[in-house]
Amino acid sequence: MPPRHFPHPGVASSLPDSVAEAIRQKLIHGELCAGQRLSEAQLAEQLDVSRNTLREAFRILSKEGLVHHAPNRGVSVVIPSIADIIDIYRIRRLIECQALAQSWPRHPAHKRMRQAVEQARQARAAGDWLQVGSANMAFHGAIVALADSERLSAMFSDIAAELRLAFGLLNDPEYLHAPYVDQNAHLLQLFEDGRIAEAAVELENYLVQSERMVLAVYARRVE
Repeated sequence: MPPRHFPHPGVASSLPDSVAEAIRQKLIHGELCAGQRLSEAQLAEQLDVSRNTLREAFRILSKEGLVHHAPNRGVSVVIPSIADIIDIYRIRRLIECQALAQSWPRHPAHKRMRQAVEQARQARAAGDWLQVGSANMAFHGAIVALADSERLSAMFSDIAAELRLAFGLLNDPEYLHAPYVDQNAHLLQLFEDGRIAEAAVELENYLVQSERMVLAVYARRVE
């Protein structure tokens, strides 16, 4: 994957940075799909920005490996490879497990974790599996927030966008996300009970299981 680009913490984001973040969130929430061509006119109107600003945002996202510009074909959302998925999960284990292992149960991010669990339960009850997936991304983003690092949170935002693109290619959100609603709730309970080391081990096993499932389904799709 290409090297990551992060705005300097503490420096106000420019308009292109803000537009890039808006598009990134569309990727994370499954509103844009891998391989989808992006219409400058449509996106500029949706985000109420000029095409020049949108092109600057595309350049930012291109450096992050989220979009691709092809001559005479315009900009499209990237299609993650199996190698990308393996690397994404390697990074997730390094970031998330350490953030959880070194956290403390009263950290304010636990409120975001609990909110994400409740949102996932509500979405599951409504049969809205795409929203369950968004709540899952929010839960893991909250785990990263336990580290109190803007850089790590920025990195995870990119990773979450790429991962959601891979999920979208698999085209079975219920199969992908259903097992993790209760597992997230279990992780949250361990965390709130102060069983931090146990929670970190559970998370490691959880991410290994998730990676194997995603790769297995993804490989079958490619075949």
